[in-house]
Amino acid sequence: MSERALDQIDRAILEFLWKDARVSNREIAQALGIVEGTVRLRIKRLQQDNIIRIVPVTTTLGEATPSLAYLGIHTDLALTRDVATAVARLDAVRFVATTLGRYNILAMTAVTSGEELMDLVDRELMSIAGVRHVDTSLVARLLKYDYRWGRVLEQNCD
Repeated sequence: MSERALDQIDRAILEFLWKDARVSNREIAQALGIVEGTVRLRIKRLQQDNIIRIVPVTTTLGEATPSLAYLGIHTDLALTRDVATAVARLDAVRFVATTLGRYNILAMTAVTSGEELMDLVDRELMSIAGVRHVDTSLVARLLKYDYRWGRVLEQNCD
């Protein structure tokens, strides 16, 4: 990933894309008072530098509506990094982070049943060397999920 800083134009373009990624380069250019080619080149550079990736966001995964499940993974401390790497390689897992606090690793997945969650924990997670225990939380009712939560936030250094 490039270490280049985002300037005001990059951030303004990102604001438009966060609101609606289908917005045209022409609309962005007109709103910002710049030429369309500048918007196109900036978006291309943001993609090449792995700052943004434009992908579809689905509301369901096939016929069954999935539920989010959180996995709090307790590990042997010396193996936490290796365990986190192994968990991140699992196809069913969509988010993995090492943490300070109750768990050594926090992971997220989407499952269509409690049985699917049990299989993931019993057959896959518990078979990873260094995993001591897994606490699970199955989301019962999703009140808010903003897929933009991972966006780059402006830092105020005043």
